Amino acid sequence: MTPEHFGRAVYSRRAAPPAQAASPAPVPPTSPAQLPAGAIRIPPVTNQHGMVTRAKRGFRLPALYQTATLSPVPRTYRAALANPDWRAAMEAEFSALLSNHTWDLVPQPPGSNVVTGKWVFKHKFKFDGSLERYKARWVLRGFTQCPGIDFDETFSPVVKPATVRTVLSLALSRSWPIHQLDVNNAFLQGNLSLTVYCVQPSGFEDSAHPDYVCKLNRSLYGLKQAPHAWFSRFASHLLQLGFVEAKSDTSLFIYHHGDDVVYLLLYVDDIVLTASSTGLLRRTITALQQEFSMPLHQFLGMQVQQQDSCLLLSQRQYMIEILECAGMVDCKPC
Repeated sequence: MTPEHFGRAVYSRRAAPPAQAASPAPVPPTSPAQLPAGAIRIPPVTNQHGMVTRAKRGFRLPALYQTATLSPVPRTYRAALANPDWRAAMEAEFSALLSNHTWDLVPQPPGSNVVTGKWVFKHKFKFDGSLERYKARWVLRGFTQCPGIDFDETFSPVVKPATVRTVLSLALSRSWPIHQLDVNNAFLQGNLSLTVYCVQPSGFEDSAHPDYVCKLNRSLYGLKQAPHAWFSRFASHLLQLGFVEAKSDTSLFIYHHGDDVVYLLLYVDDIVLTASSTGLLRRTITALQQEFSMPLHQFLGMQVQQQDSCLLLSQRQYMIEILECAGMVDCKPC
C-alpha cells in the first residue's frame, strides 16, 4: 500500500459513521462488600467507550494523608511545648532518655567541649499514609564535636540491596516465615568509648541545676559516632547468641545449628528476620526483645506482604514522602 492509500485508509476510518463504533463494554456492578476500606460509593457513570476506571465503577479511595487533620510541625521548641500533641511527644522522648540512663548531670569541667543540641519534630506515618504518631527527638549538633576529644570512629556498615533481595527470595522459595522489626531509640543504646558532654534538652532543664551539663553514658542522635556505637553493640549481642557475620555483607548475620537456620538483615535500626521454622523465629525474636525494644515495623520504608506463592513489596509511604518533599503531592499523576 502506497503512502497515499495509507492516508486515505486512515481518513476513511476516522470518517466512519458512529453506527460502526464498538459498543461499550458492560460495567459489572460492585457490591458494598467488594469495596475496600475507606471507599466512597458514588453513582456509576455511563461510558461511551470500553475504558473503565475505578471512579466509574462506583467507588473512590481517598488519600488518608490528606484527610487527617494534623498539628503543623513547630519551628521552635517553645511552640511545640504550647501544643498538646507535640508536648506529649517531647515528654515521651525525654522519659525514654531518662529511663535509659542516657546521661548524668554534672558540673561543666573547665576547658571541656560541650555539644549543643536542638529538638527535631516530625509526623510519623504508617505505610498506608495514616498518622502513626507525633515524633520528637532531642538531636545533638555533631558539627560542634572535636575529633580526638569526643569522637573518633564513625563508620557503620549498611546492608546491600542485593543481599535483601537474595534473602527474601531464599525465604520465599523455602516457605520460611518472615518478620520485620524496628528497634525503638536504637541510637540511644550504643555505648560510647570517649567522654562526651552536652547541654540539657531545651525546655526540660533541671530547675535545681540549670547550669549543669549532661555527661553521656549512651549515644544520642546527631553524634558522629552514634551509628558506629549502635552497630557495634547490636552486632556483639548477636555474636553472643551464636550468629556470625556473612563475609559478603557484614550487615547479614547467620545462625546455623543443625537444621536450624536464621538470617538477620540489619540496616541501622530496621531489621528483617527469617528462619527455617516458626518456633525458631519466635525464640530468636524473644531473645532480641529481652535486650532491645522491638515492635513490628516496615523495613527500609518498604511493606512486605507474604502471600501464597509470592512477596508483595510496596513503598507507597516512601513515595508519598518524596512527593511531599518536592511539593508535588497535589500534582496530577501524569
